[in-house]
Amino acid sequence: MTENGVYEIAPLRAQARKVKNDSYVLSTVSIDKRNEILKGIAEALMDKADEILAANARDLKDGEAAGLPSPIMKRLVFDEKKLDGVVLGLRDLYKLPDPIGKVLLERELDEDLLLKQVTCPIGVIGVIFESRPDALVQIASLCLKSGNCAILKGGSEAKHTNRILAEIIHDTGVKHGLPDGFLTLLELRSEIDELLKCSGSIDLIIPRGSNDFVRYIMDNSDIPVMGHSDGICHVYVDKAADLEEAVKIAVDSKTQYVAACNTAETLLVHEDVAGAFLPNLQKALLQKDVVIHATEDVRAIVGEAYGNLCEGVAGEANFKTEYSDYVINIKIVRDLEEAVQHINTYGSHHTDAIITEDGKAAEDFMNGVDSAGVYQNASTRFADGFRYGFGAEVGISTGKLHARGPVGLEGLVTYKYKLYGHGNVVDDYAEGRKSFKFKNIL
Repeated sequence: MTENGVYEIAPLRAQARKVKNDSYVLSTVSIDKRNEILKGIAEALMDKADEILAANARDLKDGEAAGLPSPIMKRLVFDEKKLDGVVLGLRDLYKLPDPIGKVLLERELDEDLLLKQVTCPIGVIGVIFESRPDALVQIASLCLKSGNCAILKGGSEAKHTNRILAEIIHDTGVKHGLPDGFLTLLELRSEIDELLKCSGSIDLIIPRGSNDFVRYIMDNSDIPVMGHSDGICHVYVDKAADLEEAVKIAVDSKTQYVAACNTAETLLVHEDVAGAFLPNLQKALLQKDVVIHATEDVRAIVGEAYGNLCEGVAGEANFKTEYSDYVINIKIVRDLEEAVQHINTYGSHHTDAIITEDGKAAEDFMNGVDSAGVYQNASTRFADGFRYGFGAEVGISTGKLHARGPVGLEGLVTYKYKLYGHGNVVDDYAEGRKSFKFKNIL
């Protein structure tokens, strides 16, 4: 680092090659050492709380002066509550078992030839994330626990907070004997394009941003990409719903933290319960200052009584929008099948919930909706690595290969095959002198 705390920027591709070499060292660090360092990071963050909060106050002041939108400002906050949250996440993380070295398969190919499939680190993970500084701590700590080196590029709006957090984590790790490249923070936007060219050194990229941004990453790099773009989540209130429970879940899904990617953007209501449900929901949403984009049949039921209906009828453009704000779409559907079709058409395959007391309807919904998370009678806000017991998350994947949903430790490892022989050669089997037994031990 330089004296002002900024990482010295070598030509990025050369720097990435060094990080790749350091990843081989990190992959051999014991779980006891990795846990010891996680504990040290938690202590160091608390010790330097004043510096962290001062850096965040500077970012918030700059963001306000720049006129950043409200959702971004909400994500930018890193206060005492957020600090306590990331420290708790670290303490939960070092209690979790080692994700490295798990034997997934053990098979005797022959009496003296043993095959094992064993988990191992991916290597070097590049993560480009939005304005949430707490994400930096979560990502860096998950990569460390899983034995991966991390190259991080956060949003410029959080540069002061990201810098102090990365410095604390990096210095703690190096002090405990980790290679310098276990954590690298990039600060220049121009470095993103350079990062995408490091296909020999970076094993995986996880982008966290808009749909257009994620698509840009995928289209401009040969490096595998894992992640999600939009967070267009739904709550469907079935005809067999407990309507009081449905109001509570719908409001929580929308308002508990509106800037999150697992916040509900559209509420679908079965026509049989719309008349009884919607007026009560509208009152509850009004208390949270939520404005409603409604279809024409919804408007006919709720009218303008409470003043939180937007002008005009909700349509396709609304259903494709991630508001990240106190705004929600409401649509009446004929049946469960129409609800599922709507979600699969307009959703982002993130998280969707059904409110129903009908077990068959719940299973039909959960089997039919093509999303990483499908819930019955629970808020979409539960889609989170910490709430799943993963020790936070590096991101949420809506893809179907390798990892899906909140990506914690298990999503940050791959596997290798280890074969233990006693002078075995293939020619013995090809010529019939020996034959395979294929006996599964595990």
